[in-house]
Amino acid sequence: MKKINKVGVIGAGTMGAGIAGQVANAGIEVWLLDLPSDNESVNSLAERGLERLKDPDMPGIMSKESEQLIKLGNTRDDFDELIDCDWIAEAVVERLDIKQALYKKLNDCCKESTIITSNTSTIPISLLTDGMPQDFCERFAITHFFNPVRFMRLLELVRGEHTRQDVVDTLDVFCETMLGKGVVPCSDTPGFLANRVGVFAIQCALHKAFEYKLSPIEADAFFGRPLGLPKTGVFGLYDLIGIDLMADVAKSLENILPENDAFHMYAAPIEFVSKMISSGQTGNKNDQGFYKQIGDDKMVIDLSSGNYVEHERLKTPLLDAAEKNGVNAIIRDETKYGLFIWDVLSETLCYAASLVPEVTEDLVQIDDAMKLGYNWVKGPFELIDEIGIDYFVSRLKKSSKNVPEFLERSTNKKFYNSSNSTLSALTLSGELRPIIRPNGVLRFSEVRQTLAPVNSNESASWFEYEGTAIVEFHSKANALDSLSLDMISDAVTTSEKKGLRGVIVHNDFQHFSCGVSLWSVRNCFEKNDFDGLDAFLAYFQNTMLQMRDSKLPIVVAPVGMSIGGGFEVVLHADHVVSHANSVMGLVESFVGVVPAGGGCKETLYRWTEKLGDSKKGAWKSFMNIGLGRKANSPQEADALAMRRPGDVFQMNRDRILNTALSSIDNTKKIGQREPLALSGAEHFHEMLEWLETNHKKGMLTPHDVTVGTEIGRVVSGGDCPAGTVFSEQEILDAERSSFLRLAQTQETQARIVSMLDNGITLRN
Repeated sequence: MKKINKVGVIGAGTMGAGIAGQVANAGIEVWLLDLPSDNESVNSLAERGLERLKDPDMPGIMSKESEQLIKLGNTRDDFDELIDCDWIAEAVVERLDIKQALYKKLNDCCKESTIITSNTSTIPISLLTDGMPQDFCERFAITHFFNPVRFMRLLELVRGEHTRQDVVDTLDVFCETMLGKGVVPCSDTPGFLANRVGVFAIQCALHKAFEYKLSPIEADAFFGRPLGLPKTGVFGLYDLIGIDLMADVAKSLENILPENDAFHMYAAPIEFVSKMISSGQTGNKNDQGFYKQIGDDKMVIDLSSGNYVEHERLKTPLLDAAEKNGVNAIIRDETKYGLFIWDVLSETLCYAASLVPEVTEDLVQIDDAMKLGYNWVKGPFELIDEIGIDYFVSRLKKSSKNVPEFLERSTNKKFYNSSNSTLSALTLSGELRPIIRPNGVLRFSEVRQTLAPVNSNESASWFEYEGTAIVEFHSKANALDSLSLDMISDAVTTSEKKGLRGVIVHNDFQHFSCGVSLWSVRNCFEKNDFDGLDAFLAYFQNTMLQMRDSKLPIVVAPVGMSIGGGFEVVLHADHVVSHANSVMGLVESFVGVVPAGGGCKETLYRWTEKLGDSKKGAWKSFMNIGLGRKANSPQEADALAMRRPGDVFQMNRDRILNTALSSIDNTKKIGQREPLALSGAEHFHEMLEWLETNHKKGMLTPHDVTVGTEIGRVVSGGDCPAGTVFSEQEILDAERSSFLRLAQTQETQARIVSMLDNGITLRN
């Protein structure tokens, strides 16, 4: 296989810039070229692409070091820079004539070993390479990335009739290991896999929502988390992508799919949506779509009048049942919600099944495409297994719906089967074939299916695998409560007794943990049970110390968000193996409390160690915790003293668990913290002055000042003399006291209620 040392990307739009950014994140030099401009800067189009990568809300580059690897140019003056590139990715406008003209120029310019790919998803590879020399066709493929490139895991890799195997292997390995992608090989068919199924599902859900006269809130409440789909649902997803762009995507698929394809039933534009587009209500990019934010108030469009009305979360027992019993609770419900979801799911899952074997003979590829490209927790065939193939087919027949042949032949079976510690998938012949992943790739979502938990409850479970305990959170948003802590504690205690290698805390969901359960906190203050809240916080702290003080190595392997209490678990590990896109930080101040699971304590120790000065460490801790600063990359985490020197990260999240398992035997215990001399009263009052000054400037609300005061009290020692020595436990006690004081205020309670009921950060 060829080694890729230099990459060229042509086209600095959203996709081209994203590809260049991810190549740079992998530590590879990349040239980003676009057309020359008549503006003051000839490279203004490429420069604009780089600026998009620096968007603080969705940063496409991980660090300043990555940014330095992106070289900007234009296709007139800098084309020669492509001569020695090992891979050139084309991401220009979707016009065949423009692409082919570019390929001819590349064929004349580049070395014979250069691999060339297109990011297209609408033009067949046979047309792209039509008229090109044989040797060009042999080194050409399609690499279809998903937007945003850094964060979306899927790469659809499409080979042409003449593409060499070594070219495919090189792209596969490089994109999987270096760019962190889940590579799914696809046939050269319209829409490939993810968009073929994903856009069908979205369009079907949209049309059915209008048919059932559901509001966006109702449709998104069910066509979302209860099915294991992203919480955006269908209307929220339209807003996120852009309502006008989604209309273009649907039109594009309509144009390229065969006339008899089921997609055409849901491809036609909806008049109400077309009117929204013409009036500029195109989604988040224009700050108004199906949803609209006005100050602290979230509004939703009334589909009957077109006016925006107040957003209120849907509350129905069916949603509660879905939380416990999953998709089956919904599709067996006879209300409009159950019928809506059955219609959408049955159509979508049948559509996915109809692609076997025409588009692919491997159902795992379809499931992988939807999980990696659309963030589904379960793929279509995994969902059918959960529903039950026999029930699904029987109900299809009762409603006179066509049953795809592959489904019909699979009755009395399951698509996935775990036996002899191996996960297998059903083949076209009806046999089970083991699922084989690349060396080093290990998904706990698949491993778990071959194991029985050693202990389990509603919030977490732990398993024994390769002589190691693996703790998995599985509550809503993986929020931590006493049950979560029970599993950590039991895993540590039992593993010590059994002499296991160590403990890994990890899960394969979208996020590691979004913090302590605010519902638990709310339940305490609504019952005026602050003794119970204090007991929970003490249990949280003691469990973190139990992890840290265990004689066994404790490795935490976070993916997605590990914030608030979730990050406090990370902070108390002996070793951390994170994903390159893990988001870490203590964000408790936004809901009016302070970190009280050891987060303030550990942040203070780490900054003091980093700077060699407890006063400077206290100030950094005060600012970071008070402002709820988050790290969006390992490099940012290093700058915020959130990682230890030995902590590591992986570009591909599917490699995290294997890396954690491999590191267990070499992980050294961190040990207890020595007492710390704190900066004291004078420094504490400097913090109070800073809070008052910024409140007068309008940068902080009154309750921000109250919360900041408590943070300052913890990290400085409050009114004690400078140099007063605090033990680790005394700092933990201060955390807990400050949390309890704040939890008793009306302002903090209002912030928590606002977050839970409306998903809004209240600025009071």
